[in-house]
Amino acid sequence: MTPASRQATIDKAVGYLDDGSFEATLRKRVAIPSASRVAANKPDLWRYVTEDMQPFFERLGFTTKIYENDRAPGPFLLAERIEDPRFTTVLQYGHGDVVAGLDGQWETGLSPFEMTEKNGAWYGRGTADNKGQHAVNLAAVEALLATKGSLGFNLKYLIEMGEESGSLGLEEMCAAHRDELKADVFIASDGPRLALERPTIFLGARGGMSFHLEINARESFQHSGNWGGILSNPGIELCHAITALVGRTGQIKVPEMTPGSIPENVRTALKDCHITPTAGDPPIEPWWGEPGLTPEEKVFAWSSFEVMEMECGNLAQPLYAIPPKARARMQLRFPVGVDPDAVVPAVRKALMDAGYDRVVVKDPTDAIFLASRLDPDHPWVSRVVASIEKTLGSPPAILPNLGGSLPNNIFSDLLGLPTIWIPHSYPGCLQHAPNEHLPISIVREGLAMMAGLYWDIGETAA
Repeated sequence: MTPASRQATIDKAVGYLDDGSFEATLRKRVAIPSASRVAANKPDLWRYVTEDMQPFFERLGFTTKIYENDRAPGPFLLAERIEDPRFTTVLQYGHGDVVAGLDGQWETGLSPFEMTEKNGAWYGRGTADNKGQHAVNLAAVEALLATKGSLGFNLKYLIEMGEESGSLGLEEMCAAHRDELKADVFIASDGPRLALERPTIFLGARGGMSFHLEINARESFQHSGNWGGILSNPGIELCHAITALVGRTGQIKVPEMTPGSIPENVRTALKDCHITPTAGDPPIEPWWGEPGLTPEEKVFAWSSFEVMEMECGNLAQPLYAIPPKARARMQLRFPVGVDPDAVVPAVRKALMDAGYDRVVVKDPTDAIFLASRLDPDHPWVSRVVASIEKTLGSPPAILPNLGGSLPNNIFSDLLGLPTIWIPHSYPGCLQHAPNEHLPISIVREGLAMMAGLYWDIGETAA
């Protein structure tokens, strides 16, 4: 047996990639069509837990428990390996559910639930979001145990099967089992790196909420030749109403929808981060968004307000009639500093003040993700950064929070943990779309990073 050492652990983890065992494991996981928003796939949510995750953890000496919640589309698995109550305890997280496969929309030769290697990447649903990412972490755990015989710290691993359905029930499950989830730090992997070749950590997530704006002017369509010019057009009216909330270049006009300012240490952290579009990505449009902010500050430290969908009339079959109704679904992404409970009342007031009293602002019906962010100066941040730099020879980018939304606030606020995410994907991975993929180069770096980090935590865990 190779003498236990940090490098031996890293070599062991990367060896799973070189000998094909990591690929074989991920291939089996991708083959389970665990789409949580597809009712017919509910049994597959259970299969992922009971046929793959549970046996894997138990083989490594973890005890496992399965929990359910009435709101959640699938089960929760909690795996624990408690080596010494005096040791540092790490809580980790991953989700085994995926979005719909979109069969038939993938490139020729590719299929969502049959993993295929192409151009240095593995294609398949869940390769990037999130099966491939927690597969990297679990392989690194396995490597440490194979090399050292122990972790040197306590590890609790939570697998959720409903993140793609808005993590329904996760908060209730964590609240009910708060004592079992006690830990010193939360570490997980989801979302993208800053760029393909830039290892990254992020410390939280922007919040996200959606709501509808509606104008219901009348019950039926009216011929535009007979009524045009004397009946209001809800589509035109709604478009103008939206401009009372956001300017023509994307600047948000309602103060309650923005944080108002950016903390100085957040600005400092973002100076080392650069959004770099790769081949196939759209170019950045610097004229769009909050004036005076860098692209990185706009995405990671400010709010964005978007029209996600609009309905007015029947574009597919024109009726040449004035439509009776118009509706738009709006989405706000927001950082720490925005009170989501104040947003809809502020929008209603802004529209009323601007004279758009016929616009109905519906209360949100989708799940609301709350914003969260660990202080970039927290000791666990420097500890993780130092470990990654030791492994790779250069420090990772430090994002104060992800531009997207994750249930991070459950771990940071409800459980009171410092939260650090180490993503093993990149912005062009096409998650949620046809041709989702995971570059093998990221897997290689991820295995090395996580194996080194686990070794380092174990060496100073007591």
